[in-house]
Formats: sequence, structure tokens, C-alpha cells
Amino acid sequence: MEITQRALPFTPWADPALSRLPGMRPVTGPWIIVDDAYDPQMAERARILAAHGPAVLAQVPGSAPAVAELWEHVLDGVPDGFRRQGDSMICPDGRPVDLAVPGLRTLAHLLQEDLLLLQRRGEEHVLIAGVLCFPASWTLAEKMGRPLSRIHRPVPAYDDALAGRVQRLFDHVRPGRPLWRANALGYADAALYQPMTEAAPRPVDGAIRFLRSERQTVLRLPKTGAILFAVHTYVVPVDRLTPEQRDTCPVL
Repeated sequence: MEITQRALPFTPWADPALSRLPGMRPVTGPWIIVDDAYDPQMAERARILAAHGPAVLAQVPGSAPAVAELWEHVLDGVPDGFRRQGDSMICPDGRPVDLAVPGLRTLAHLLQEDLLLLQRRGEEHVLIAGVLCFPASWTLAEKMGRPLSRIHRPVPAYDDALAGRVQRLFDHVRPGRPLWRANALGYADAALYQPMTEAAPRPVDGAIRFLRSERQTVLRLPKTGAILFAVHTYVVPVDRLTPEQRDTCPVL
């Protein structure tokens, strides 16, 4: 079954503030998004968590305080559509999620977003914990415990100058003032789980039938100072894009 959204609600490549790396805009409203693909995406997240376990959920020693603060932050900030009922959270699709075991796995059953936590260790922020059910051609195992510059090593545009700008962004994001950006990726199929190791050859053929766009939110947790990098994945068939989106998208 193809899991897609009806439309792409933004056009990041046409926004001067978002089109250059690492351009970002302030988040308006909740950073947690519930869209028209919530029900099937959450069912797919549950399937992936059950099938792939440690490949999509991991944390390094010393990350527990940041994970605990993220837990509190999410439960305090869930948007309309969620409601507490005793020791459970009733989700927008009507599912009750037991909150007895706090942590990333439970959060992964609440939110469409993948959640990646980074903390300053030495000169850079390092990935210390994460749940990544919808990887877009990368793997959590190769990035866990790595600094930002090493995480982005396979990205051709991620040179020393861009690495410095991203690190300064992470250093200066303020609690209570999350920022967001979005990318644009062309895919031949709509699968949400598309892991790929750094050494694997990149596909060079196949018609682009779907635009995959990640709305990436960056926010600082005030107590631990950890940075949350949250990824909300949109997959939209090319024929559902607006004419302007199709005509201007750099990957189509």
C-alpha cells in the first residue's frame, strides 16, 4: 500500500529563507504535526518498530537525561487531537498508547515525526539518541554517536563552510523558539522505510514518481541543552503537486 499525503503544504525551494543551506524559518504553531496520512503512517511505524527494532531506535550512554526531557516536552506539547486518559494517551486515530514506559519507543507510537537528539560534546553536536522509522537513504547505525560533520560526510555540499554554519545554528537556537526547514527528494516509489548505507551505490535510473519532503524542526530542550532534530515526512505523488511546484522543483 502506498502511504502518501494529498498535497505538499509548502514549497521550500521557492522560499529565499529556506532555499539556501541551512536556511530556516521560525515555527508558528505546534511543531508536532498531524496530517492526513497520520493513520497509515502510524500503522507503518508500528510495523517497522516491530520488524527492525535496534536498526531504527538507539541511544548512547549518557543520553537518558535528554531523552527524559524530550518525553516531558512532547507530552506537555501534543496538539489538538491527542488527549490524556488515565495512564494512556488517546491518539488522533483513536489508539490508546500506554505511557507506563517513558522513552523513544513510546514516543514513536505517538508522533509521525522521527526524533533525533544531539548534544554538544567537544567542538560539535553529536547524535546521542534517536528513533528513525522513515530513513531517506541513510541508517541510524552509521550516524549514532557521530558529530555533525561526520554524519554529513556523504553529502557533497556539506563542506567546511556549511559545517560551520550548521554548528553555529545549533549553538544559537533558543529554548521555546523552534526553527524549521524542508528539503525535496525525488523517489521512484513511495516506501517510507528506505535505509541505505554510505557505501551502497546510489541508484542512477528510475522515473521520479513521488516527491519526498522532510519538514525538519530544530529546537533546544532548556534543561539539558540537547537539540531535537525532528523529521516529519511527506510523500506526495508528482501529479498531486501544484503546477508551480512541479515546474520549479529542482529534483523533477
